Amino acid sequence: MRTENVDLTVMCLVHKNDSYLLQNRVKEDWKGYTLPGGHIEKGESIVDAVIREIKEETGLTIFNPHLCGVKQFPIKNGRYLVFLFETDQFEGNLTDSAEGTMHWISKDRLRDV
Repeated sequence: MRTENVDLTVMCLVHKNDSYLLQNRVKEDWKGYTLPGGHIEKGESIVDAVIREIKEETGLTIFNPHLCGVKQFPIKNGRYLVFLFETDQFEGNLTDSAEGTMHWISKDRLRDV
C-alpha cells in the first residue's frame, strides 16, 4: 500500500533585523516557545496556509514566504509533515492569540527562551 494518513502543517520564521518572532504556546499538548503556524486545510495551498496561519496567530500579513525546509514526525497510523517557511516581509500590528503570546526575541537571547 502506498497511501497513509498524513497531517499537513506549516510554520514560519518571521524575522526583522536580528530578532525572530516566537510564540510562547500555552496549549497543554505542546507548551513553550515555538514558531507560529498550524494545519493546512483541505484543498488549501501550502503557501496560502502559512499566510493564513501567521495572520490568525500573530495579526501580521506576511509576503513572499520562502520554503526553507520540511520536517516529519511519526504519528499513530501515519506521519506529521511540517513545511517550514521564512520571511522578513510583513505588515500589520502584532497581536496574541488563543495559541499563545507573541514575542520578538533577539538572536543573542534565543538560548534564554
